[in-house]
Amino acid sequence: MEAMMSPGTPARIPAVEGHDDAVARGKYDWAGVEQSLDAYGHAVLPGLLTPAQCEALAGLYPQQARFRTRIAMARHGFGRGEYQYFAYPLPRLVERLRQGLYEKLAPIASRWNRSLGIEARYPNELDAFLLRCRQAGQARPTPLILQYGEGDYNCLHQDVYGEHVFPLQAAILLSAPGRDFTGGEFVMTELSALGQRAEVVPLRQGDAVVFTVRQRPAQGRRGLRKAVMRHGVSRVECGRRYTLGLIFHDAS
Repeated sequence: MEAMMSPGTPARIPAVEGHDDAVARGKYDWAGVEQSLDAYGHAVLPGLLTPAQCEALAGLYPQQARFRTRIAMARHGFGRGEYQYFAYPLPRLVERLRQGLYEKLAPIASRWNRSLGIEARYPNELDAFLLRCRQAGQARPTPLILQYGEGDYNCLHQDVYGEHVFPLQAAILLSAPGRDFTGGEFVMTELSALGQRAEVVPLRQGDAVVFTVRQRPAQGRRGLRKAVMRHGVSRVECGRRYTLGLIFHDAS
């Protein structure tokens, strides 16, 4: 395992340039992102999107032609609120974010699998990985926008849609806490041989959190251990909260 951040080190990774094309132009300390993922199972990319980009993406939600399906969470026991999966082709900004983040995260995902004794390795480019998904019958796009209103929440869960699972995903907060909504915090839990812990990850409008889909290698007292991760959203007290979710494997 590579060097890890010491306990209590904030998992917020500073941007080192401006907003535009932050992923493609390498505006984040990606070594720091990797250290935070190793230590905590998540890392924050502040200001990945501008407020204007956030509002434009949230504004797509009523445009049903852009989406392949809508899910009401309460109907399936997922919580309260709703979300819609985009249809292909994805909006250009969503596609660019998905491609750019995947390329940064693929080496970390492959290293994690090696540590856990999992055979799968990930190609450098998302298109090659999505071809692998399609060949296994996973051809439905998984990027989505989630909409929460007053009293809505998302139960702790894992986004696993088939045989091929990329170990990391991202969520970008499109609404402004304190202005557009209150409550609605992003929450992660970790279960391992050392017990269970929960962590709230504070986000501002435009911030992205990169986090573990299902399991990750974690350092224990006797070496590496497997930590099982879940994520969710606490109850929205008032207002409306929108999130862009970027899952890198497609669904069967």
